[in-house]
Amino acid sequence: QVQLLESGGGFVQAGNSLILSCAASVRTPSPYAMGWFRQAPGNERGFVAAINWSGLDTYYADSVKGRFTISRDNDKNTVYLQMNSLKPDDTAVYYCAARPFHLRVDASGYEYWGQGTQVTVSS
Repeated sequence: QVQLLESGGGFVQAGNSLILSCAASVRTPSPYAMGWFRQAPGNERGFVAAINWSGLDTYYADSVKGRFTISRDNDKNTVYLQMNSLKPDDTAVYYCAARPFHLRVDASGYEYWGQGTQVTVSS
């Protein structure tokens, strides 16, 4: 069983930055692809960013492209989401997820999920 634990959420003003971390309980990130998703109240869980097992392939939702960066450190079994120029629309619970090898943008393609971390951006 794979366990993922997100951290780094919080309350920030618009324009500021946060970095989220997702730590795996086992040596999961390799060879697993990792994704970040988010869910705001009343909305479905949506794709944010993903990275393949090697870290060489990444993909972003249009809404975060140029502002967010996903990265991974396989030696530390950790995936990161650097979030810059945050907007109130970025307010949501952020979840990390894992699936074997290749990244996907649909939540249904991921086998393992963390509990989520709240990000709140004030205007």
